[in-house]
Amino acid sequence: MDIQTRKLNLITYLAQLQDESFFDKIEEYILSKLEKEDHSEFVPFSVETLISRIEKSEEDFKQGRFKSQEDLENQSANW
Repeated sequence: MDIQTRKLNLITYLAQLQDESFFDKIEEYILSKLEKEDHSEFVPFSVETLISRIEKSEEDFKQGRFKSQEDLENQSANW
């Protein structure tokens, strides 16, 4: 079973869950994991990097290398 299917199964399970104390435990576990995550590898972009990325994005757009909102919505409907 792939990860997307597992996520959808978990969402379905949580949506049907009626036991509030069990839900509280799940929520507490998830939040504690998020607090412990190490985000030290995240480094802000420099101004030069941001400008370079903007320029590349503009060039990609001019060359037609982009997806429309509709394309993205169609793609995400298949997740």
